Amino acid sequence: MPQPTLQPNWHPEQLAARLPFLRRRALLTQAVRGFFTARGYLEVETPYAVPTPGEEVHLSALRTERCSPRGERETLWLHTSPEFAMKKLLAGGAGPIFQLARVWRNGEGSDLHAPEFTLLEWYRPGAGMADLIAETVALLRAVLPPVVTCRGVTTDLSRVETVTLAAAFARHVGADLLATADDAAALAAQAGARLRPGETWEDLFFRLLLERVEPAIGRAHPTFLTHWPAAQAALARRDPADPRVAERFELFVCGIELANAFVELTDAAEQRARFVADRARRHALTGAPDWPLDEALLAALEHGMPPSAGIALGFDRLAMIAAGADRIGQVTWLGGDALPGA
Repeated sequence: MPQPTLQPNWHPEQLAARLPFLRRRALLTQAVRGFFTARGYLEVETPYAVPTPGEEVHLSALRTERCSPRGERETLWLHTSPEFAMKKLLAGGAGPIFQLARVWRNGEGSDLHAPEFTLLEWYRPGAGMADLIAETVALLRAVLPPVVTCRGVTTDLSRVETVTLAAAFARHVGADLLATADDAAALAAQAGARLRPGETWEDLFFRLLLERVEPAIGRAHPTFLTHWPAAQAALARRDPADPRVAERFELFVCGIELANAFVELTDAAEQRARFVADRARRHALTGAPDWPLDEALLAALEHGMPPSAGIALGFDRLAMIAAGADRIGQVTWLGGDALPGA
């Protein structure tokens, strides 16, 4: 039996199916810009092709090359986040800033992932975690209806839940996350989980997070999952009240991970040490090609970046929630179920 031929993603029927979602995305873009402009933020645009794309251990970057008029060649990478560049602007005195940035993460693809997507990222000097949570709630309520439904899950924005990761593990896993830190066998025993061959504490942590915690949160109401183990927050400041954890949160709406936020680390020496440690872990896990440390960022931190909080929010996922879409391809202009590369 012959297989049906998929239409290219520009085909009128393909585009017509996406247009209601895309029109909602366009309105969302306008509303987001209006929200931040009214709050005194400055919209910025930073380079996409950079010498250092990021230091996240589990992300893979796309490589490119720049040729000068004299024929000189320089290896560059498509950034995985505009974070490093925006922090340099903070150190330079830009004040509150936001950006709708295209970013790239190689090897990703699913109903909720794409190798090229849009991040809404903003930074507020002088803010702490509670300030950023309050501002994020204000954004959601300003740009979304009071009740949203996406991928079969309905979420009421009238109230939000804030829970520490340790409390979430106690509730949904039955384990003391911080007491078992770096002890995979102890965490497995408390969780009633079978430790897989070669599975590290970090591996098991993420498995339990994905299998038991995330499916139980951010459904009836948005959930802010706060205070992550310090090892899982390389760009966040340690909590002064408990250095075992960092001032990081993730936001879940309609059961979807929507945002990741930090009270930013501003200590250049500590940031350098964390970068070096992350690079060693990335090499051990992937053997991926390397790039130079972002010495310009470390110099900016040394110069004096103001105490700040910052957040990266998946704008395509926000558009999915706003439009009630099932797949990220429905809210991208040349997405959808189409021929590869069409």
